[in-house]
Amino acid sequence: MTNPVLEVIDVSKSFRRRPVLDQCSFALQQGSITALVGANGAGKSTLMSVIGGLLRPDSGEVTVLGKTVDDGGIAPGLSYLAQHKPLFHRFSVEETLRFGRDTNDRWDDAYAARIVDDAGITLDTRIKRLSPGQRTRVAIALVLGRLPEVVLLDEPLADLDPVARRAVAQTLMRDAAERGTTIVLSSHVLAELADVADRLLLLRRGKMQLDGETEEIVNQHYVLTGSGTPDPGDGHIIGSALASKSSTHVVRGRRPASNGEWTISAATLDDVVLAHLGEVG
Repeated sequence: MTNPVLEVIDVSKSFRRRPVLDQCSFALQQGSITALVGANGAGKSTLMSVIGGLLRPDSGEVTVLGKTVDDGGIAPGLSYLAQHKPLFHRFSVEETLRFGRDTNDRWDDAYAARIVDDAGITLDTRIKRLSPGQRTRVAIALVLGRLPEVVLLDEPLADLDPVARRAVAQTLMRDAAERGTTIVLSSHVLAELADVADRLLLLRRGKMQLDGETEEIVNQHYVLTGSGTPDPGDGHIIGSALASKSSTHVVRGRRPASNGEWTISAATLDDVVLAHLGEVG
């Protein structure tokens, strides 16, 4: 395996003595698309700010493209889009893209313009006149127009309708496949992440609870549905949802061929994430 393009080693961060990140560690290879999930307040935005060099960790280390990140600003070769997607509202779309060109050593005019054009956005439109979803598309154009090697996107899909969400997802997947860009995106839109992300990072209360390939993690779980006391065999129950006549349990372990009167079914990404976040039952 080649050296990781992004590595987080035992990173911890507290605010006013309240731990937000607790010894988080993971490593990502070139061209991967990683979903960073967690409940509100789990530390996702803080982790991205530390990786980007906007916050200094209390302990631990982050390296991007082999160089240690400090709090001196965005690391070279990295693009970061914050959740509030900061844009100059008085600028037109054309002025916004020109700003991107004038403030970056590396910039692809044609690529950025194509992302905007594919969204049906005219260049003379003022940013303040755009819908939240259209502003997201312009922000994505700014991020990818820099031709970064590592991209951090904080809730990029939140303001998009299903059609636009899929279009943005396809743009990201194409960028990773054609340019080898390493992408990390946090999102609450779990159904879309299953089609986009090949890796999953799950933060719970500041700790990295799941880290691995998305499909592999999902396949390590299954769902039991029935009544009475469940028997997870050699696995263990992660989360449960109880109803008057039946209950559903998400189990981590080898999926058995049968389990008495209990129905066994494959787990989805939603099942796994919600169970590990403690939001099932």
